[in-house]
Amino acid sequence: MKTEGEIGKPLPRIDALEKATGVASFTTDLKLPGMLHAKVLRSPYPHARIVSIDTAEAEKLPGVRAVATYENTTECCFNSSCSEANPPAVPVEDEQIFNRELRYVGDEVAAVAADTEETAKRALELIRVEYEELPAVFDPLEALKPDAPAVHPCFIGNNIAGMAKLPMGDLEKGFAESDIILEEQFKLPVVKHCQLETQAAVADYSASGHLTVWSTTQSPHPLKNLLAKLFGMPASRVRVLNPPYIGGAFGSHVGMSGKAEPIAAALAMLAGKPVRFVYDRKEDFIASTTRHSGYITVKLGAKRDGSFQALYLNAVLNTGGYANAGPDVTAVLGVTNISIYQIPNVFYDGLCVYTNTTTAGAMRGFGNPQGNFAVESTVDMMAERLGMDPMELRLKNTMTPYAPWLPPYPCATCGLAECMEKGAQKIGWADRDSLLKNPGHGKVRGIGMAAGTHVSNSWPFAVEFDNAYLAVMEDGSANLAVGVPDMGQGIATTLSQVAASSLGIPMDQVSIVFGDTASTPYDIGSHASRTLYSAGTAVEAAGRDAKQKILEFAAEQLKTEPETLTLENGMILADGEPRMTMGEAAHLIHRANRQIIGIGQTVPFNAPPWHAHFAEVEVDMETGQIEVLHLAAAHDVGRAINPDIVEGQIHGSVLQGIGYALSEQIVYDKKGRQAQDSFHKYYLPTMLETPDIDVILVETNEPSGPFGAKGVGECGLVPTAAAIANAVYHATGIRFHEIPITEEKMLDAIKKKEKE
Repeated sequence: MKTEGEIGKPLPRIDALEKATGVASFTTDLKLPGMLHAKVLRSPYPHARIVSIDTAEAEKLPGVRAVATYENTTECCFNSSCSEANPPAVPVEDEQIFNRELRYVGDEVAAVAADTEETAKRALELIRVEYEELPAVFDPLEALKPDAPAVHPCFIGNNIAGMAKLPMGDLEKGFAESDIILEEQFKLPVVKHCQLETQAAVADYSASGHLTVWSTTQSPHPLKNLLAKLFGMPASRVRVLNPPYIGGAFGSHVGMSGKAEPIAAALAMLAGKPVRFVYDRKEDFIASTTRHSGYITVKLGAKRDGSFQALYLNAVLNTGGYANAGPDVTAVLGVTNISIYQIPNVFYDGLCVYTNTTTAGAMRGFGNPQGNFAVESTVDMMAERLGMDPMELRLKNTMTPYAPWLPPYPCATCGLAECMEKGAQKIGWADRDSLLKNPGHGKVRGIGMAAGTHVSNSWPFAVEFDNAYLAVMEDGSANLAVGVPDMGQGIATTLSQVAASSLGIPMDQVSIVFGDTASTPYDIGSHASRTLYSAGTAVEAAGRDAKQKILEFAAEQLKTEPETLTLENGMILADGEPRMTMGEAAHLIHRANRQIIGIGQTVPFNAPPWHAHFAEVEVDMETGQIEVLHLAAAHDVGRAINPDIVEGQIHGSVLQGIGYALSEQIVYDKKGRQAQDSFHKYYLPTMLETPDIDVILVETNEPSGPFGAKGVGECGLVPTAAAIANAVYHATGIRFHEIPITEEKMLDAIKKKEKE
């Protein structure tokens, strides 16, 4: 991999020492003088209306400083994902801090701030609530029926929170010209982010009327604006910041952190003291967003030579009690999964449906893994019907640069074919059919694959722009300010590499301030695999702006034209000859009372990353246990700014994909209660389930990205489940249309096949 300045180098993460030694600061570490502790009373019913609420006894308890309910807090409606849709579309604002009508088990009823957590818990027991239990619905298909209980008043069909219809070409004509048509239905589970740090916020409301909120949010600037709106304050009096780190997120902190920020803020205003509210793990499971579950139908038509002619994709997603990011997730599922292959006739029909279950929102992949499991399973089935190698079929239909497709931005680069070829070589695809499929002890082995694409930005589904400041200090070092948080993905390091390389100085001369609305310019946040790609464009622009200003000043001093000068590795060169160090130039600029501040203000584009995963699995035919032995993950990343960080992102997301495929799920009982509300009950992959993972980076140098980079953060999760399911079929001949493929499901399917 080629290096350019600090680009392409596996430099150590700048936060590594702090985190390794345990001194890094997170929201849960914060302690302010006089700080109170908050606890929340949550609904025991999936659907109910509060008839009356009496907090008098709770307020009398010694140590209780404030009690908040819908009666003494704002009734302003909002969307906790801080969604900013492009006009004429508007966000679905169906939430309040406390709702009088409760729509899932865990919905917020009241909150208490007290001197200690124990006192706050005791106070919750003293709150008297009379509920009117209402009819509930838990399945999105049931919720669509005309006689289903209404979760919210809806005007586009019963319980429909949003929809997406995306057509291209003539679908009817495409199917008419197909020799083989497959139509398959798939079912997806509810799964949880399981980030290490739960939802958390500390709020301080000063006597002068300023609100400061430290939290786990991935979107400090949009959240600042939302809090200002909720509490009727000027945005200039609200500050939101990370402290500075987030203990993982995976989409769980997009916008609000559950409702930690507004609840802590409301209590701080009522009590006149700082308030800390940290979700316990059960609350995180039942009362913060999940991945969307639902149903997907795929109808695929192809010629006998394997050329795809038509694709119909339908999704009915369960968004739970509130819309949150559901309408956007529904749209992204469609855009990403009808764009993997060159298909002239496509149509996506997606619905986002309310039910009385935990609200679903953004989670790594943002709808794409759900659709990819369905589409890539169907592609494998089509290959079998055609008598073709699954990889050969995919290569025949692979997207190519600037080919017609549905997204409203062009595909400028596509390394999918190279990803498939390199991944196949690493997994041993050529020897797939001669694989030792029966290694003994009642076990069989198989190899499967899946391909996909994603986004590098949330545009065109949201209002998008990015900003960065790069200020040059008197000694020639530089201070970078960006509004995006670092939630563990290493973005503080990679953005510093971009800043250093665009300015022309070593990275150790760059410091960075991030995730603080008081000291950074506006940015919509870290999500959608956009942070490096989108914020990086602004950082690169700021670096180049600062460099141009420095060279113009240096040209004055050296009596030459700026065009003859370059700035490389902290040295100003004239026609290739060293003339002045960056430090010398910066000192002269300072003495001349001139400030060099590079400004980057960009409206980022979007660029599709590409990926192909290959999985080798072993299935125990006596117990149903499935073990992933080896996984090759090949990714078109545009340009790897820091290869070590890129590989780390892919490793982590692959493991989440394995959990999605084989073990992770939340199920509900007949009363709408979540059966999985702790790590003990929720089956995450551990080190014991981690296979050999080979990460293969394919660089295509995306012209719209900073130094050629694309997004990567979510991509490693997208095709993993489909690759594993296809490998299970290759090993056993059993096709699963529902994940996770648990041991119980596998064993039941084996017994059913033996009977047949």
